Amino acid sequence: MPEGDTVWRTAHHLHAALAGAVVTRFDIRVPGSATADVTGQTVREVVPRGKHILHRFDELTLHSHLKMEGEWHVYPTGARWRAPGFKARVIVGTADHDTVGFDLAMVEVLPTRDEDRVIGHLGPDPLADDWDPTEAARRLAADTRAAHVALLDQRNVAGFGNEYANELLFVRGIHPETPTAEVDTRALVELGARMIRQNLPGPGRTFTGDSRPGRSTWVYGRERRPCRRCGTGIRAMSLGASETSRRNVFWCPRCQPPT
Repeated sequence: MPEGDTVWRTAHHLHAALAGAVVTRFDIRVPGSATADVTGQTVREVVPRGKHILHRFDELTLHSHLKMEGEWHVYPTGARWRAPGFKARVIVGTADHDTVGFDLAMVEVLPTRDEDRVIGHLGPDPLADDWDPTEAARRLAADTRAAHVALLDQRNVAGFGNEYANELLFVRGIHPETPTAEVDTRALVELGARMIRQNLPGPGRTFTGDSRPGRSTWVYGRERRPCRRCGTGIRAMSLGASETSRRNVFWCPRCQPPT
């Protein structure tokens, strides 16, 4: 599941392949930007921001979002793709590499000066150089909704997805429905920043310190299984800011008692 750490690794992989190179092939297959063309322009950088990826060219930016199923692949130029062509939404090619975005839920080309239109709403990013935990904690503390819902709102903190929200709340002993105003939000965001940074080096993600299959999470995806701390059965429900944004929530009723 793409969360901030996945997006960070993806952007840095793309940057390593493209930065400083001239675009020799550009094909975007979505309405709205289908006529855009950056062929002949130089890729200045590819950077992540929360769950967003920004390819910056001379004066234009390709903005993409992986959502739930999106992927970017990097191939030697002319190599066979590992995914079917009909799933490709955008292709950025250079003399040495073809980079292909598959199943991207959001793709557009815009002037780089207008990037604030697509990422200006985001809260502090724990993987960015300008990470501001004080501001992230302030935004969370001002959110009157359940802690799980507030953590998923990218306007509060950019990069935490559902897996991180579940695991963070377990480790801090917070019931998912606890009003965020009752939470030590500074401790919560600092723990989240440590977690997501520790998960950057490898392709997988672990919250328990054990990366073996089935052992990497405390509660996420473990409904009815015994809590790794106390043995109580993990429970599940769904929460969200709206019916269309509800997510699966997992918690231990003993380690995370309601307030």
